[in-house]
Amino acid sequence: MEKLNSDSLAVKVEGVSKSYLVNKQPVLALNDINFEIPSGTLFGLIGPDGAGKTTLFRILTTLLLPDAGILYINGLNVVDDFKVLRKQMGYMPGKFSLYTDLTVEENLLFFASLFDTTIEANYDLIKDIYEQIAPFKNRRAGQLSGGMKQKLALCCALIHRPSILFLDEPTTGVDAVSRKEFWEMLQRLKEEGITILVSTPYMDEASLCDQVALIQQGKILHIDTPGNIVNRFDKPLYALKSDQMLSLLKVMSEDPAVADIYPFGEVHHMVLKDKNQKVCLPDGVHMQRIEPNIEDLFIYLMRSHD
Repeated sequence: MEKLNSDSLAVKVEGVSKSYLVNKQPVLALNDINFEIPSGTLFGLIGPDGAGKTTLFRILTTLLLPDAGILYINGLNVVDDFKVLRKQMGYMPGKFSLYTDLTVEENLLFFASLFDTTIEANYDLIKDIYEQIAPFKNRRAGQLSGGMKQKLALCCALIHRPSILFLDEPTTGVDAVSRKEFWEMLQRLKEEGITILVSTPYMDEASLCDQVALIQQGKILHIDTPGNIVNRFDKPLYALKSDQMLSLLKVMSEDPAVADIYPFGEVHHMVLKDKNQKVCLPDGVHMQRIEPNIEDLFIYLMRSHD
């Protein structure tokens, strides 16, 4: 068992690629992925469905072999040392994967037994989460609400006190209150010294991470802190609104001063080529200068990589 000599790194990924066969043709899911994650970091992998997030997580959690590249977790090779690493990591897949016919308590007991531990041994780690589902401990897991399923799955992933936690789109399909509570739980777990990797398609969750990687079509577009990522967007940005939003999009996209324009909720976000550019607005259009967010930079990077 050869260990990477870097105690400060929880994850190191070098040149990882992975393809699948679709209709007998190879489709690239991951393309030369490289990044490092310091221990104790809350790291977000941000990207839309199909970007490669789940494939990367399955490789990191020893469930899938890469076609190329090498990965280390806690200094150990993910492929060669998978048996040792599985005891050190917790994994919460995107799809609810607990035993729906077992009760809440039975699921917890089962996962504790898999890692040769007990609920009591690590109860202090899951206490805040478990207390919210304890009133339903005799209810079958399949009968829980989305938010309660989420909390149970997290408890099961933590029952053996892992040093690193992988959460694949944990807030997809749950209500806004449950999403907020979940991220508050992650912050408390980080204070316990656990390294956390979370993937999400929700751009607003990126600001809750220490570091984020923007991924699209199997490529990492950019990695940095949320603040630095937003600061990287240095072009003038405006919000536009009118009674004719569809025609407004077409008209402004043809303006030579406009670098990009795209729908963004109830408005269009318009990027100018530089601060000295002037645009010709149709009548009845309200335009306001705004500050960019991570989603604006993601769209800009995504389009520039097309």
